[in-house]
Amino acid sequence: MGLIEELADKLARDAIAAAEDLDDPRLIDDIARMLADTSSTTKEAFMTSVRVRLAEARARKFLEARIAKARAAAKTTPGAPEKG
Repeated sequence: MGLIEELADKLARDAIAAAEDLDDPRLIDDIARMLADTSSTTKEAFMTSVRVRLAEARARKFLEARIAKARAAAKTTPGAPEKG
């Protein structure tokens, strides 16, 4: 990962955390607009990191819910073998 990607990814992590802490989903877009004024390359790297990180978080949440649902179903199914 090059310097631009590293810096943009760090900023993306911080921006996502701040947007969640402040309950301000527009914060990420505001940062992207500010970056576009100074460096379109950095803006694109930032937005790529944001998209990848948010997509991964959504997918992880989906996976965890699916696992929890399957475990709950296994516990309530009579005669289902215990997995452990």
